[in-house]
Amino acid sequence: MADFAAAVEPTERCYVLTKVDSSNYVFQSVWQLAAPVQDVYAALVDVAAYPSWWPQVRSARWVGDSSGEIRCRSLLPYDLVFVVHREIEDADGGVLRARLEGDLSGSSQWTIRAEGGGSVAVFDEDVVVGKAAVRLAGRLARPALRFNHDLMMRAGERGLRKQLSG
Repeated sequence: MADFAAAVEPTERCYVLTKVDSSNYVFQSVWQLAAPVQDVYAALVDVAAYPSWWPQVRSARWVGDSSGEIRCRSLLPYDLVFVVHREIEDADGGVLRARLEGDLSGSSQWTIRAEGGGSVAVFDEDVVVGKAAVRLAGRLARPALRFNHDLMMRAGERGLRKQLSG
């Protein structure tokens, strides 16, 4: 996993996009959730259920014992399809880490910890964009890509909050 401290600017509530080069991006999002760590972990480990609460995750299906294919689409007119290969599932430590291959290649990690009466889920992603249209958009419209990612992450946070409260 990359050294995120070097690439991501610290903020109180992160929806941060740092462009490392023309096709490599580092994202970090911090979700504040009014639910115990165990419940947040259980929801985030169940990637196949993401489409039920995360509107921009259009589909998720298993393609192996520890791998699944995810299709995402936010506001911009393209889908990102990638395979998630689980590397770490540590319920006690609140860590989920995966290697990504496809339209996004690289790594992602959820780190969940207790805070106040609930939990904080930190999502770190270090990816290279493989889809040509997205690489081109990155050169021309970095603010639109950041907005697109922020929209997706905010909707995911809202969806998970609703899922955990209901």
